[in-house]
Amino acid sequence: MLGRLLQGLRDRGYVEGRNLVIEQRYAAGRREVLPLLVAELARLKVDVLISSGRAATSAAGSAKLPVVFVTGDSRGDTPGPPGANMTGLALTTPGVSAKWVELVRETMPTVRRVAILWDPVGTPRAQLQAAEAAATPLGLATVTVIGHEAKDIDAAFKTVAERRAGAIVVLPSASFAFRQQWIVGLSARMRLPAIYGDRDFVELGGLMSYGPDLRDVCRRLAAQVDKILKGAKPRDLPIEQPTKFELVINLKTAKALGLTIPPSLLQRADRVIE
Repeated sequence: MLGRLLQGLRDRGYVEGRNLVIEQRYAAGRREVLPLLVAELARLKVDVLISSGRAATSAAGSAKLPVVFVTGDSRGDTPGPPGANMTGLALTTPGVSAKWVELVRETMPTVRRVAILWDPVGTPRAQLQAAEAAATPLGLATVTVIGHEAKDIDAAFKTVAERRAGAIVVLPSASFAFRQQWIVGLSARMRLPAIYGDRDFVELGGLMSYGPDLRDVCRRLAAQVDKILKGAKPRDLPIEQPTKFELVINLKTAKALGLTIPPSLLQRADRVIE
């Protein structure tokens, strides 16, 4: 996402090394280090703190710095302390969670059990509940597995295999985003079709994604950063939701899994990887 955000900032006249300095800090999925990273950035007196994910944004809210966040929370559910000086984009609504389950049914009509990988630290429970609720009317039983740390994800996929789920929906999480290659690799080794909310997983070999157009998201984040650098207060800027969504399908992965993607679904895809 950083590369897309930098492009959005360049489009607004900010060039790293000329009139922009980027201080990058990554928790690498370790929630306990987030307060330390935020404190370090506060000492550096950055003008704007950009956070990705619910846990990072909650930690960022304690720094008393202007914060622009991107999380999976529903609109208005600011993942920071009350009155925090923050704004940003809330990427996912319960309707999108239902869409992922619908894609399982449309792509794999014979599947009867779908696994849902959920990160209780980084993913709102409402997303999980919406995905589970969408499964029943479609004739799908659900196997909900929990992951956050690397060992949890390995154990979750082992449970998925034991319960013989025919597909898996990976709910968005900053921890999962950090471990994209790992999760895609586990799915491939298990020959498990996987649906994601982020196209980056599909570009790494995942089967399919449906979610916000990240280029548009980063352009809008850059616009919010620009307004703050020009004097706007984050709390005066509305928390936004994405308006552009994209469906991405990896046909190479589908063929490796022995799946035939319905022509109607291919026609709706914004990108097909062949």
